[in-house]
Amino acid sequence: MDSLMKSKKMKIKAILAGVIAASLSFQAQAGYTGFLSKDLHRPMTLQTAGDSDVMLASCQCEAGNATAGCDLAEPMQFGGCDSTPCCDSISSCDSLGCDTKSLFGHGWIKPSEGCYDDFISPMTNPVYFEDPRQLTEARAIFINHKLPSLAGLPADAIRLYALQVRLRLTERLSLIAVKDGYIDSSHPLIENGWADIGAGLKYSLYRNPNAGRLLSAGARFETTAGRRRSLQGNGDGVFDFFLSGGARLGSRAHYMTTSGFILPVDTQAENQMFYWSNHLDRRIGNTFYAFSELNWYNYMKNASTFPLPVEGGDLFNLGSPGVRGNNLVTNAWGLKVKPNRNIESGIAFEFPLTERRGVLDNRLTADLIVRF
Repeated sequence: MDSLMKSKKMKIKAILAGVIAASLSFQAQAGYTGFLSKDLHRPMTLQTAGDSDVMLASCQCEAGNATAGCDLAEPMQFGGCDSTPCCDSISSCDSLGCDTKSLFGHGWIKPSEGCYDDFISPMTNPVYFEDPRQLTEARAIFINHKLPSLAGLPADAIRLYALQVRLRLTERLSLIAVKDGYIDSSHPLIENGWADIGAGLKYSLYRNPNAGRLLSAGARFETTAGRRRSLQGNGDGVFDFFLSGGARLGSRAHYMTTSGFILPVDTQAENQMFYWSNHLDRRIGNTFYAFSELNWYNYMKNASTFPLPVEGGDLFNLGSPGVRGNNLVTNAWGLKVKPNRNIESGIAFEFPLTERRGVLDNRLTADLIVRF
């Protein structure tokens, strides 16, 4: 009796093993067929059945010059990393040549990491709110910043035209040039002139492409290259030390946050400040995103350069007296369009939530990102 039962169990196990083997074989063949259907312009050798899944899962594997799979209209571009291995997270990607692309073909500027292509970049607090991803991009920014009435002067506006550049140097390290530009002023006490220049480095501390989470840290230094009569160029420069994180929420929503400290070299010429910025978006269809952002600026130390106790916010460090302990909180609502992984553009309207407004009455921000 026992021998009969053992014989039946052995037969059942053999049948199950055959079913599993057949299923795996079918999945491997289906993955290989899907891989070929991408019409790559350069032949690649698949070492394992899983390599075909890698190609389908990540836009990073466009190293074969196949850009169709990188189009955001492709459903696999949003959340492919949730269900299958991601190209830039496993070693088998190297066998497909995904790390051979570089800007200008010299090998030292890498393409933006591909497993977070469904994210969009934050818009407000553009100098300090840093995207946690490692990116290679140029970002053009236009800001129409309306100033409130101060010391009896009428409300007026200034406009900023700026260009940010980010260069991914290694898998985890980027060079970020985030502050520059030209200020065009209609205010009687603020003249036209160049803004200060700031740049630094950003490093990925944690990456989980499958879960859509990442965390980066960085440091920047802002010089005093700007013009004093444009509310720039005071002091001896400031350091910015920050942490930036992001997470995919489901298949269509994303959250980003950055917090950091602004530490001036000359604490009498510029204010010491803590900031915390937050971004929440939701994808609408395959191209559009609606988003909201919240920025908090906490002033930690007084200075003595500016004649009024007024907060400068993100673009201006006025060196104001009497602002220690003050808080400025702003909210923004906006819309972005992202037709593919290389182009992103948006617009946002920002306004203060706190009674203290500093030098911000309201602001309209627009940007255009060209990404590699």
